Amino acid sequence: MIKNVAVVSLSSGIAGEPSVRFELEIGLRRLEKYGLNVKFMPNALKGIEYTKAHPEKRAEDLLQAFLDPGTDMIMTTIGGDDTYRLLPYLFDNDELAKAASDKVFLGFSDTTVNHFMLHKVGIPTFYGQAFLTDICELSHEMLPYTRKAFEELISTGTIKEITPSDVWYEERKEISPAQAGKPPVSHPDSGFELLQGRPVFSGKILGGCICSMYDMFDGGRYADMPELCRKYRLFPDKNDWRGRILLIETSEEKPSPQKFQKALGYLSATGIFDVISGVLVGKPMDEAYAEEYKELLVQEIARPELPIVFNVNTGHAMPRCIIPFGKEATVDADKQVVRFID
Repeated sequence: MIKNVAVVSLSSGIAGEPSVRFELEIGLRRLEKYGLNVKFMPNALKGIEYTKAHPEKRAEDLLQAFLDPGTDMIMTTIGGDDTYRLLPYLFDNDELAKAASDKVFLGFSDTTVNHFMLHKVGIPTFYGQAFLTDICELSHEMLPYTRKAFEELISTGTIKEITPSDVWYEERKEISPAQAGKPPVSHPDSGFELLQGRPVFSGKILGGCICSMYDMFDGGRYADMPELCRKYRLFPDKNDWRGRILLIETSEEKPSPQKFQKALGYLSATGIFDVISGVLVGKPMDEAYAEEYKELLVQEIARPELPIVFNVNTGHAMPRCIIPFGKEATVDADKQVVRFID
């Protein structure tokens, strides 16, 4: 059971801005109702400019959270776009390998890069939710599907299975105190969709936001990011992907079909589609380009026998499940379930 939670800002420092203080208060009240002891690490709430200027402090917070024997769970405040800058401070002297322990680590979006960092040192993690985006949801309560997954994680320390949500929600157009208590617009959801391949397949899941993975190979956003990722061998090599299930989902940037195609091309060039056992694809936010993405997945992966399951409730589209990385998973698209074995 989770009792003590450390909150870190490994990418954006927006959690420290006065404009989101009302969200923090919503989230803290909810976590306290669960009986959780919550602490923000020393640099987690220092704001956007400080956080951006001090990647070494972000790294320091992560290391301290892992080293603290009283911390059961580490949760990110939100994603962002430059957590790759932590690499030298976590790997030059094996800092992360020395500090990391088997605590629950939860985050998504740019935190994809942190998941790969922790995978590199052998730590299993959990993908799919963050403090500001999920715990601080502006509705009267957390979204039911999201809440159920979070409650399972804090009460058991793991996730046993994932089934589809009955509904999906549109992205909020406004985040302000005036929106507190107002639910997002909802629509019926259609469940997992098997695009190709056999409906049942197994493997340990790894991956995350395809936009973050794109930046690991393409220097269009940050020119030094691909170089640093290569230097520290952040993206797992082909053999490490053997038998795994690749998870991909798209960000709030709603990448164009052209960018999505290029991202798949970068992944294909690594050879992982030749060795993985299947692909899970998150529902796009607001279902943007869903049909185009489906066509491109089949076209670019170019392995008709490789299972591809689309429309999983993970990543940037609400609501969000929580997906364990590093645990054996069996996907059954016919029965609409993903089960995990400890």
